[in-house]
Amino acid sequence: MDHTVLDLARLTAEAVPASLAQWHRDHAVGDEIIVRGQWHGPLPFETIATGAGCSVVDAVSGLGRGQWTVRRERTLADLIGPRLRVLIVGLNPSLVAADAGVGFVGATNRFWPAAVEAGLVPVDRDPWAAFTRSAVGFTDLVKRASPRANELTTGEFRSGALRIRALVEWFAPQVVCFAGVTGYRKAFDRTAELGLQTERIGDTLVYLMLNPSGANAHASRADLVADFFHLRVLADRA
Repeated sequence: MDHTVLDLARLTAEAVPASLAQWHRDHAVGDEIIVRGQWHGPLPFETIATGAGCSVVDAVSGLGRGQWTVRRERTLADLIGPRLRVLIVGLNPSLVAADAGVGFVGATNRFWPAAVEAGLVPVDRDPWAAFTRSAVGFTDLVKRASPRANELTTGEFRSGALRIRALVEWFAPQVVCFAGVTGYRKAFDRTAELGLQTERIGDTLVYLMLNPSGANAHASRADLVADFFHLRVLADRA
């Protein structure tokens, strides 16, 4: 069992999700990290741990401080932080994506080729380059990895919507883009249409696009390139 320590005193609350994501990237399923100190974020620390692709297996608090033992799970970690231009929200990680540590990584998924062609991200299948060089972040409506998104329940989508809304209100990206109509309708608005939505989350624009999975015959690569180019324009205007 690999135990390391993350001291909250060394980080701002806004930097903790990305720090946990980096730890997640460098460790195997089942490894554990001890997080200790005073948590100042607006969301419960357990919510941040879930977003980081982890579970809290032990927690102790007292005198304004806490200590959490956090275990890496077989899923993806959020890549989120301040001053994002675009936050991409997938439905949930596939098992292939969870094992690779890269969302939308399936051989037939059009996300990365289309995003690179549109100039939204700089490098194919490299979420950290997108995050650090293009201010594009990533999360999922549901953190539980599964072979197919149709295995998810409406309850999971609605619970995920609460987490996503709280994250967006906290970090305030210029645009949040949901990649999957069915999941968005279950989570937020059952009558939603593609494109820019009329309602925002806080000050953040909300955009809905088709699922880029190769299994989705309704989305062509050209359609996806157009979506990603539109996201660039929206972020620039915002």
